[in-house]
Amino acid sequence: MAWTVLVVAGLFEIVWAVGLKYTEGFTRLWPTAGTLLAMAVSFGLLSYALKTLPVGTAYAVWTGIGAIGTAIVGIALLGESASLARLLCIAMIGAGIIGLKMVSQ
Repeated sequence: MAWTVLVVAGLFEIVWAVGLKYTEGFTRLWPTAGTLLAMAVSFGLLSYALKTLPVGTAYAVWTGIGAIGTAIVGIALLGESASLARLLCIAMIGAGIIGLKMVSQ
């Protein structure tokens, strides 16, 4: 259950990371409100997952999901580079997440 909660926390991290772009420095009300809500949910779920998961592993997985997801959203929706080198680096982050899951309880 903690792993599922951690993955959902990571998905909310993607939401707030991308949302930051749309807040325009926290000057737009609704994007700011949505971003802050996503932050609260993400941190709350991470905190819940940390009750049973090791902090180092959980934090690395959470940030990894956020990094991969945010990079993919940037490529798919925001026109960011999808160079081979960038995709390989994203894949390495994914491999690290899978590795941490495999060696953790």
